[in-house]
Amino acid sequence: MSDLFADAVETLAKAKKTVALTGAGISVESGIPPFRGKGGLWEKLDPMKYAHIDAFLEDPETVWNVLIKEMKMVLDKARPNTAHIGLADLERMGILQTVITQNVDGLHQRAGNSDVIEFHGSFAWQRCQTCDWTIETSRVDLSEIPPRCRCGGILRPDCIFFGEMIPHDALLRSQQISAACDVMLVVGTSATVQPAASMPFIARDNGAVVIEINPEPTSLTRRISNLPLLGAAGTILPRLVKAMRRHQNA
Repeated sequence: MSDLFADAVETLAKAKKTVALTGAGISVESGIPPFRGKGGLWEKLDPMKYAHIDAFLEDPETVWNVLIKEMKMVLDKARPNTAHIGLADLERMGILQTVITQNVDGLHQRAGNSDVIEFHGSFAWQRCQTCDWTIETSRVDLSEIPPRCRCGGILRPDCIFFGEMIPHDALLRSQQISAACDVMLVVGTSATVQPAASMPFIARDNGAVVIEINPEPTSLTRRISNLPLLGAAGTILPRLVKAMRRHQNA
């Protein structure tokens, strides 16, 4: 681990364009449960019944009561953890340029990252189904379910339901940035859900070094990660920031 960590520091120090790809694992330490995998939300709820756009359009009241209201309560309490802050620190230091995230919690922006591509949209905002007016989720009044816009339209999370397409601009820009970077930090994701899962492969195919930060080995670890740093993102990223500051001040 120590040799890999030292190599990661040297790699980041030499990089001209570094990009991060993040997944649910980076937000677990903020108290946000993952959707997939052991202990994930989809173990408790059928996503096709409560997270598909058709289910929302047919019965928005049930979807709000069973899924969206609970997610709002979790996110209202969540705060950026040391991993989010570490990525924001790397941006402030001029090392990290862009975060591509599969998460919908808005914690990267709250931590201070300025260029965040939200692959699946953002649950931090609600959008009116009728007029597209938006409001921060934290400000939504739940005294009426489903909550409504000033125009009378029903509010929905400004993120992607099952059955909806990934925003074309987010996909295209993610592909372009992944192809142009010389280092990709993969943090808190096993990169198994497409099309986000293709970003590390695009980066590696174009000559980038892939630094993976995950608590356990993943399919990426065995296949394309050049420098797998195994451990909690909330521990490893602050260490990287500290090491990079020493390197810059040397």
